[in-house]
Formats: sequence, C-alpha cells, structure tokens
Amino acid sequence: MFLTAIKTRFLSTLTPTRVASAHCDIPCGIYDPHQAQLAAHSVIRMIDLIAAVERADETKAEHDIARYVTVKEEHAEIVKREVRIIWGDYFKAEHLQEFPNLHGLVFDIMKLASKARQTLDKAAAEELLGKVQEFAEIFYKTKGRDTKRVATVYPTGGELVQAA
Repeated sequence: MFLTAIKTRFLSTLTPTRVASAHCDIPCGIYDPHQAQLAAHSVIRMIDLIAAVERADETKAEHDIARYVTVKEEHAEIVKREVRIIWGDYFKAEHLQEFPNLHGLVFDIMKLASKARQTLDKAAAEELLGKVQEFAEIFYKTKGRDTKRVATVYPTGGELVQAA
C-alpha cells in the first residue's frame, strides 16, 4: 500500500492534472428547443395515426399500431431529453429569477411526456406541445430574442415557436 501511494504521487508529478470547467459536458453553446417541438408534434401525429388504423386486415393493423406506438414513445422521450438538456445545461440561476415558473414548467413537460408515452390521450399530447412551446418562448427570451409562432406544414397543423 505504501508503494502504491509513492507510485501515485510520482505519477502525478509527471502528469499533473488541471481542473477544467464548462457550463455543459461539451461547451458548444448551441442549444435550441426546436427538436423538442418537432418531437411533440410527432407524438400528436402518432396518436392520430393510431386512431385512423384500418382494422380490415388485423395483422397489418397490429403491425402498424406497434410501429406507431414505438415512434410515439421514442418521440415523447426525445421531448424529455431535449428539454432536460437545455434546462440542466443552459439555464442559469439568473434565468430562474426572471422566470420563476421554469422549474414547474419543466416538471409539467416531464409528466406530460410520460403520460404521452403511456396513453393515447390526444389532449395530453396537445398540452405537451403547448408546454414545450412555452418553454421555447422562455428560452428565446433569455437570449434577448422576440419569438413568433409560425404555422407548420405538418399533418398535425399547429405552430412552431421560433426566434423572430
């Protein structure tokens, strides 16, 4: 044990370590809630597709539903991941002072995304999209940017929040 300590001390003098810090895992400075919005739209679209499945060929219907459910769950998880990254890596204490509802909003998004994974509740999926859009508006405001809502070309209709 004594020799191990000596080796460790010797090696640390040969290769000293430096402490590095960054605001995120890779300090790229590139954050955007766009992907979370697209994923929320995809959740809504998958619910619509599930509701529209034709039952004439039950095997095909089961296959289609399985695929749609898988995509719905993946995209609900994308919403959670994208929001969690921005919330954890980008937002700072001063943002929370300016937007005291941010923690509650993120909590709501996480819960609604989980509900979207577990159910076919279209109202919950639409509420998820609305909360993600609210999150996007806050994000852009912290960057000093105004926002605008633009109509999508998606089958789900609705809007996307963008920087103006």
